[in-house]
Amino acid sequence: MAEHNDLGKIGEEAAVKYLENNGFVIRHRNWRYKHLELDIVAYKDGEIRVIEVKTRSNDDFKDPIEGVNRLKRKRLMKATDAYIKYFNLEEPVFFDIITLVGAAGSFRIEHVEYAFNSMLY
Repeated sequence: MAEHNDLGKIGEEAAVKYLENNGFVIRHRNWRYKHLELDIVAYKDGEIRVIEVKTRSNDDFKDPIEGVNRLKRKRLMKATDAYIKYFNLEEPVFFDIITLVGAAGSFRIEHVEYAFNSMLY
């Protein structure tokens, strides 16, 4: 497996730990719909949170949050729509982004809650 894939998996594990430590209940990880994927689906305070995780070893060239561009948001919304229908959910749904920069054990974590919204919900 490529080194960047390893870093991504380690970052996602750190994001899950961070979320659990902050009162989130993890519903699913890497939930797939056709060719689309939701990194983390969590629940907290009566809300479903779809959380996109971006991990980078450094942010010298590009802030990891910039990786969640318009096309990525559109794909997340399509997969989320399928998720809501599949599980017949009625709770409000919000989109968060977690960025992790650095190395395992010493990540700088930023959690952008309610990072963007969708007209779908």
